[in-house]
Amino acid sequence: MKLQDGWSRATPTFDDENLVSCAGLAPVMVLAEQAGLSELIDQRVAIKTTRVASAAVNPAGKLTSIVAGMAAGADNIDQLDVVRCGGMPRLFAQVYAPATLGQFLREFTHGHTRQLAAVARAHLVNLAERTDVLAGLEQQAFVDIDSLLRPVFGHAKQGASFGHTKIAGRQVLRRGLSPLATTISTPEAAPVVAGIRLREGKAGSGRGADSMVTEAINTARAAGATGKILVRGDSAYGTGAVVRACLRARAQFSLVLTKNPAVTRAIAAIGDHAWSPVHYPGATIDPDTGELISDAEVAETTFTAFASRQPVTARLVVRRVRDRNHLDELFPVWRYHPFFTNSDQPTAQADITHRRHAIIETVFADLIDGPLAHLPSGRFAANSAWAICAAITHNLLRAAGTMTSPSHAVARGATLRRHIINVPARLARPQRRPWLHLPKHWPWAQQWNTLWDHVFTPATGPPATA
Repeated sequence: MKLQDGWSRATPTFDDENLVSCAGLAPVMVLAEQAGLSELIDQRVAIKTTRVASAAVNPAGKLTSIVAGMAAGADNIDQLDVVRCGGMPRLFAQVYAPATLGQFLREFTHGHTRQLAAVARAHLVNLAERTDVLAGLEQQAFVDIDSLLRPVFGHAKQGASFGHTKIAGRQVLRRGLSPLATTISTPEAAPVVAGIRLREGKAGSGRGADSMVTEAINTARAAGATGKILVRGDSAYGTGAVVRACLRARAQFSLVLTKNPAVTRAIAAIGDHAWSPVHYPGATIDPDTGELISDAEVAETTFTAFASRQPVTARLVVRRVRDRNHLDELFPVWRYHPFFTNSDQPTAQADITHRRHAIIETVFADLIDGPLAHLPSGRFAANSAWAICAAITHNLLRAAGTMTSPSHAVARGATLRRHIINVPARLARPQRRPWLHLPKHWPWAQQWNTLWDHVFTPATGPPATA
């Protein structure tokens, strides 16, 4: 691509008050309001004692400004200024400066973050009623739980401490904060965030997991999950507290167990004839032998876990694979990966379903590539509120994607921002009728108009697009 002749002598000026760079925020934020975001905030978030008298005024307007900025790509407080440039104040009311929003976030306490977390759960339920963001929830729902460590570098970060994380397959210690998150997904729908809770960096991965799982199951049921709910997690969550939380909530569980002598004895008692190969989706078949190139095999046995406290008896499903470090041995050397489940699926299918727990990593990737690239405040509660706003934004973008096209329903957040949100437009009012002039030949114009048509109805009187 080459610059046209003459433009190298042009004079650029940032002076047009009729241009907006994020026209896609119009249908997306209207969708947020149709799902009751401002109303829920007004009902549930109440900051009564403040350091600055005006800091807690209009929490609904300030939190929706934060969500709008995050949807447009802001990953720190200063970048929230993106919702104030050009004609954005003409397109939206109650647009706040980053300094005001940062001051507002610093007024949060632990109790206020719990209020905001309740807003996030209720807003997800409303989005599920308004859109197909959780299509198929009435038949099967998957609740996944995991944590991550977000590194921080400032010495004034409250709660920052050294915790374990994995980089390039190696366990390392990093100074940071550790969000614990739960997601809800279905066989038809991509995962959305059911809850997120910020913790200090050194917090154990499973701390608070039982209450998070309970909240996620209740949220799934409120959103319309009348069928089976399966809770999945790795070894940090294969604890008696999490299993009992699932049983109390009448949900199934599929959780990795930490190896101990009892688990090792149960695996050793499985006979050689009980193992069968498992065909993972996308597995390659050897054209010469017709057999799977993967040598993974699965078997199961009945196992009683947590016998010293409140024993639970269920299925112990074990996947074994050849140890590639010992391929020239006289007898095969296997590595065993057990998980504890009360699901009613066949052994091989239960293993495939359990391994899809990794879908929660796609949510983490979206959050890290967006609002959770940074935890921007020095105050722990402000960062907690920021993380919850990031979850609200993720769910909102996911819901907007389902109203746009089948491909956008499963697209990454960065793709949704590039295709749908960050679309430039020029504001006009010919004959006092609001009009949005969007770029001609925009590659995703049809999908953008589909979202617009789904969000707006004739009763709301949307401005025309061109």
